[in-house]
Amino acid sequence: METKVTQERINQTLWEACDTFRGKIDSSIYKDYVLVMLFVKYMSDTYKEHLEEYTERYEGNKERIRRAMSRERFILDDNSTFDYIYSKRNDPGIGDIINKVLARIEDENAGKLRGVFRNIDFNSEAILGKAKERNDMLRTLIEDFAKLDLRPSSVGDEEDIIGNSYQYMIERFASDAGKKGGEFFTPSMVSELLARLVKPKENDRIYDPACGSGSLLIRVAKQVPNGKVAVYGQERNGQTHSLCKMNMFLHNIDDARIEWGDTISNPLHLEDGKLMKFQVVVANPPFSLDKWSIGFAGDNGDKSFKMTPNLDPYGRFEWGVPPKSRGDYAFVQHMLYSLAEDGRMAVILPHGVLFRGGSEGKIRKEIIDLNLLDAVIGLPENLFYGTSIPACVMVFRKDRRDREVLFIDASGEGNFEKGKNQNKLREQDVEKIVKTYDDYETIDKYSYVATYDEIVENDYNLNIPRYVDTFEEEEPVDMDAVKRNIKKIKSELREVEAKMDKYLDELGL
Repeated sequence: METKVTQERINQTLWEACDTFRGKIDSSIYKDYVLVMLFVKYMSDTYKEHLEEYTERYEGNKERIRRAMSRERFILDDNSTFDYIYSKRNDPGIGDIINKVLARIEDENAGKLRGVFRNIDFNSEAILGKAKERNDMLRTLIEDFAKLDLRPSSVGDEEDIIGNSYQYMIERFASDAGKKGGEFFTPSMVSELLARLVKPKENDRIYDPACGSGSLLIRVAKQVPNGKVAVYGQERNGQTHSLCKMNMFLHNIDDARIEWGDTISNPLHLEDGKLMKFQVVVANPPFSLDKWSIGFAGDNGDKSFKMTPNLDPYGRFEWGVPPKSRGDYAFVQHMLYSLAEDGRMAVILPHGVLFRGGSEGKIRKEIIDLNLLDAVIGLPENLFYGTSIPACVMVFRKDRRDREVLFIDASGEGNFEKGKNQNKLREQDVEKIVKTYDDYETIDKYSYVATYDEIVENDYNLNIPRYVDTFEEEEPVDMDAVKRNIKKIKSELREVEAKMDKYLDELGL
């Protein structure tokens, strides 16, 4: 009986492959080479096994085999496979050969993979060094991946092993690269929390305007068992956009629409020239993004440029224009304007959005007065790669009838697992938050359902401690007991002093 390749084995081999680059190239850069090679190896092994199966089934009938292979998820030829790359691993032009293989794969699968590999160059002297050093690294990388057997029959179909391995690698890179990695990854249990809060349903459109590597989008989509949802995302970073598209395919989400561009100045999911509407919107946008409005500046991109609502053709900033150095509410307003009338939305934000004044205070007031805010959830500190600051989740709904807002403080002791370098949400922590949200109830020192009038009285300040009292009173001091204790100590001290005097006398001191 053939032994299945385990998740652990794949993860271990992948992480060992990274040793090829460590100490030579920053992990925020070499991650692209490793993840692209994983994607190519997965496609090639799947293609090769299916070709063998059809060859046996149709007894070598080339036309029937060709027709069957043309219906596969990805189409490859003999010169666009990992095996072809492996056969050329000692070629002095191996970097250029890999680039040409990637271009062939794109051309053969233009409908799905157009532009996926455009942001990575396996022949770059600036990144990978001069020819000999570059060739040595690429040959070693290819030989590392040759050890991996990613055929469907070896991997099995019980679990999404390839997709999970991709997620594992992205998370490890995020941890390894610190802040740079954190820009494209949301920890898995935080993604799980958002997915359960928005409760996607069959036939929903799911959207992330700052989708990064797609981890959050995938978590939300997987909440619907039969997968009948439409997935949309947009990402500004070209390399991360490519990672996201590959991530979708590795999780068997072949019809995701992932666009490349600045969501705020150039939203690309449109219908009839207007913002597309979605039943579910989630995001972990960059915290307090500086110069978020620069894409509206045009030729006036100097220091004197000032963003005004009329510059946005989609009218997203009529509630107010966020400060130019903090783009949090730019993303929130874009997401609310993209939310369908029965839509649910959850976004991860820094705590400052809850209480900062100025234009942000005005925007917050409009959102609350329009009865869009459903809940505010405080998370523990040090959950995210690259920053130790605590974040919050703001949950919005378009179909709210009551005007109360639920506040949850999940940042206290016992609500997360403490780690040496990073804290984590556990399954029980996520369950507690989601149950409290579903029940929409006040729990002593954990949650509070605030009325609209209370929020107005607080001048629309949403700082969680104003609503959830987590103060632990100290036990009252029994002064009589303290007096008795002092008296006892003094008595014991006199006895010790008397013994000490006796010993000193005996010593003649």
